[in-house]
Amino acid sequence: MSEPVPTRVAIVTGASRGIGKSVALRLARDGRHVVLMSRSAAPLEDLKHQITSAGGKASVKAVDVADAGALAKAVDEVADEHKRLDILVNNAGITRDNLVLRMTDAEWAEVIQTNLTAAFVAIRAAARPMMRGKFGRIVNIASTSGVVGNAGQANYAAAKAGLIGLTKTIARELGGKGITANAVAPGYIETDMTSALPQDIKDKITGMLAVKRLGAPEDIAAAVSYVSSDDAGYLTGQTIVVDGGMTMA
Repeated sequence: MSEPVPTRVAIVTGASRGIGKSVALRLARDGRHVVLMSRSAAPLEDLKHQITSAGGKASVKAVDVADAGALAKAVDEVADEHKRLDILVNNAGITRDNLVLRMTDAEWAEVIQTNLTAAFVAIRAAARPMMRGKFGRIVNIASTSGVVGNAGQANYAAAKAGLIGLTKTIARELGGKGITANAVAPGYIETDMTSALPQDIKDKITGMLAVKRLGAPEDIAAAVSYVSSDDAGYLTGQTIVVDGGMTMA
């Protein structure tokens, strides 16, 4: 008989709400020990309680991913505490939308730091324990804005496009060591970011979609669940677009 697979340890950044929260809940349901990361501890503690009350496993690491030193230290601590690190989901992200002629250097830099540089820092820190374990699943939450662009989001689209390029490079560098890297690119998802959109804009967007509805965070969590699973060992360097058919050729 083969030995049972030990509990996989997964880090999810930006886990306090929206897509990150749904991803954390789904991975916990899949049997992972989920390490919840975001700046504020309080919502993470609430989510941890939700997970553990349902029989899952979770712990909390409050860290600002824009602080590269603190983020790298937090990833190292997770690997040391659990003696392993199997899954990294880089989900944390912000927007600072503006037309390019009005966008400030600060708006540009803040989005690039949080949405792209933080992912690089976390991947670099996670790679060594994954290599030691001869297993790893790196999942970067990109966006259709990084695939086709979006007016008013030069910073966000550039960061997400960079995330896709980073994903492909990491896949090439680490594929021979049992580590895969994939991006999941959501379209319009019902989150705090889209809740502020006027209803007529939402209706217009919905009319463009093949499925005639906005996505739910759980739609993205389902995709992350598969690409981070043991079954997805031959899937790497890909961008899984989950957008209700918005960008299909």
